[in-house]
Parts: sequence; C-alpha cells; structure tokens
Amino acid sequence: MCGRFVITSAPAALRQLFGYVEQPNFPPRYNVAPTQPIPVVLVENGARHFRLMRWGLLPSWVKDPRGFTLLINARSETVLEKPAFKNAIRRRRGLIPADGYYEWKAVDGRKQPFFIHRADGEPLGFAAVFETWVGPNGEELDTVAIVTAAASEDLATLHDRVPVTISPRDFERWLDCRGDEIDAVLPLMAAPRIGEFAWHPVSTRVNRVANDDAQLLLPISAEEMEAEAPKAKRAARKAAGASPDDGQGSLF
Repeated sequence: MCGRFVITSAPAALRQLFGYVEQPNFPPRYNVAPTQPIPVVLVENGARHFRLMRWGLLPSWVKDPRGFTLLINARSETVLEKPAFKNAIRRRRGLIPADGYYEWKAVDGRKQPFFIHRADGEPLGFAAVFETWVGPNGEELDTVAIVTAAASEDLATLHDRVPVTISPRDFERWLDCRGDEIDAVLPLMAAPRIGEFAWHPVSTRVNRVANDDAQLLLPISAEEMEAEAPKAKRAARKAAGASPDDGQGSLF
C-alpha cells in the first residue's frame, strides 16, 4: 500500500516534468498523509493542469462521507470492477507528483519505517484515480486514490503492495481519458522493475504526522534503530496510513 509520501523536488522542476500550465509555488513536504490535500495532475480541455485534491477517494454516490471507508489506495487487480473505482479508472485518471514514499516492515516485533525512492533520485508520478463528490448542499470535494499493484520481488521484502508509478514517456497515455477504452493503460498498472527503487530505514519520528522535516529522510543505523525500539512499539499502531490528519489541514 502507500500511506505516506514525500514531495521534495522544486516546483519548477515538477512543472517541467509533468507539463501543467499552472505555476504553483510550494515548500517541500516530508510526511504527506491521508485526508490532506495533495497535488494531482490531470487533463482538461486538452491541457494538463495542477489541482489539489483530498487524499481519500469519495465516490459520487456516497450520501454521508462520515460513514464511508477512507479509500487511499485502489488495487490494480480489481479497479475495473469495484464500484468505487470502475468509472474513475476509465474517465478520471491522474498523476500524483512525488519523490518517494514510506513503508513499514515488521522487525523484531515492531514496525520499522523505510523511505523508498527511485534509485536514480528522479521524481516519480503515482498513478491515481479521482472523483468529485457533491454534498447535499451542493458543496464539492475533489478526492483521489493511489493505484497499487503486487510488489516486485525486491520491494516485496518490505511490503506485498507498491504504488503504481508511471514513466514520463507514458504520462500522456495514462492521462488520456477521451474515450472509454481501458486496454491501452492496463499494462501500465504494474510494479516497478527490479532494481528501479532503493530504500533505507528511517526514524520512527515519521509515525507522527505532525513531524514534517528533512530529518525524516535520513538513514538511521542499527544502533539508532535499537534505541528507538521502545518508542516504535508504542507508535506502531499509528503507522502506515492509518493516522489521522493531526490537525494539519493544508499540504502547502
């Protein structure tokens, strides 16, 4: 799955890579969590645009969001059949700019966080599907979920699911929702190639959403991991995407 991610590239670099017309200016984020607004690149009227959407998809048919499960991920194997995603995957596909994400692995009975990123250090685009939810009083909320796939052999040592990442050469194909055909994008919903990503253990400070600083990305030693172990056990239940917003209501 993907429950936390990172955006550290300069805004100008991301705009050049993804090709959207807006010129947003924003600081780096080191601990982006579900329910927060996140950037999504989409195509409208033949051009790419930058939009902020809530991470956690709400299908249009939901009456009361308070009683609906938070859908932060969409499984590639079932995205065409699940009622929450089957329309979005055909008509509302987007890309989420990122520079990496976190995953938690059981180590000696506790949850150890790892930072995962492209081995070449380049930014990446998560495959995403989105919906606009309209409330009973006409209020609108743009919401989004990250598409995931079964992990490749190397990343499976951390978790059995990984976010689907779209190569820049395939951005146009993924974002093209002009027709109702889906066959062209099915091959894109796959795990990264073996060796495409690298990772290292990081501090359990990432478990707390309020912590959002560059120190979260630094590798930690075995000794530091051991020193954090008691704290990690207490915080494990808050890790890996289950955390609330912690009052942090804006991405930028």
